[in-house]
Amino acid sequence: MEASRPASRILSMLELLQDRPGITGPQIAERLGVSGRTVRRYVGALQEMGIPIEPTPGRYGGYRLFSGFRLPPLMFSADEAIGLVLAIIAARPHGITSVDHPAERAISKIERVLSPDLARKLNDVREGVIVPSGLWDAGAVFPDPDVLTVLTQASLTDHRIWMRYGRPDGDESAREVEPYGVVALFGRWYLHGWCHLREARRTFRVDRIRRADLLPATFERPEGIDVLAAVESSLALSRGSRVRVRVHAPIGQVRRCVPRVLAVLEPDGDDRTMLLASSDEMEWFAWRLLDVPFDIEVLEPAELRDAFRRIGERALAIAERG
Repeated sequence: MEASRPASRILSMLELLQDRPGITGPQIAERLGVSGRTVRRYVGALQEMGIPIEPTPGRYGGYRLFSGFRLPPLMFSADEAIGLVLAIIAARPHGITSVDHPAERAISKIERVLSPDLARKLNDVREGVIVPSGLWDAGAVFPDPDVLTVLTQASLTDHRIWMRYGRPDGDESAREVEPYGVVALFGRWYLHGWCHLREARRTFRVDRIRRADLLPATFERPEGIDVLAAVESSLALSRGSRVRVRVHAPIGQVRRCVPRVLAVLEPDGDDRTMLLASSDEMEWFAWRLLDVPFDIEVLEPAELRDAFRRIGERALAIAERG
């Protein structure tokens, strides 16, 4: 496709038609970064949606909305407007951190059409609430809205997608994926589904998907799949060196104090649990395991035992210093 973000560009074109009646096709093409042929296709798409667009005379020809036509304004009550701002604030740990973010720009537009008193209240709420980033969401990244739209539509309608996926080293690969669902977790967004390239279920970082297209082919999703649990398990097992720890307590008790995103739990007899995980920071992982109020036995790696030893020596030195 010529345009990687057709939905947002069509809406941008509608704004241009409202703000600049008679704008020419070449001017629209330049503003949107598309060809004249694409502009004509966008005009047809808007007309199919019931937007009355008529051509204007001239050497290059232009477009305008029928005289008197305006999109109806959105009206919000005070509770609704403040609710929208609170939703944006709550989403900040998930990657909405810039004033240039689409959600923040939308709130700014709403503020401009509100009464001065309500606009002031909104700004007070917006600026007066502090939402700290937690340990897990320090690397929060909000995904491309157009990519996210394709992924959610495909997962809800059971359609395959074609996507171009980027790796941290800059390499990209083209993949066909059966998307089971999208999960927002600790400031990052993930897609879980069946990857036809790898012939296995995979979890993908949505912010690394450079482009996504909806395909006509459909798929049958696995019965009873828990997408959130699948993503959490995938993250727990993909952080570095393999970790195996035996916990001397039944799995039901261990599950209450070990987050699924930290480790995968399996029963090890009636009164023990096998904890499977991965980490490239063993001292950090050892601190997390110290929160488990049961006896544990490190099976692997040796580096995790070394990390516990260092923590213990430090704690003993602090105790003796008093």
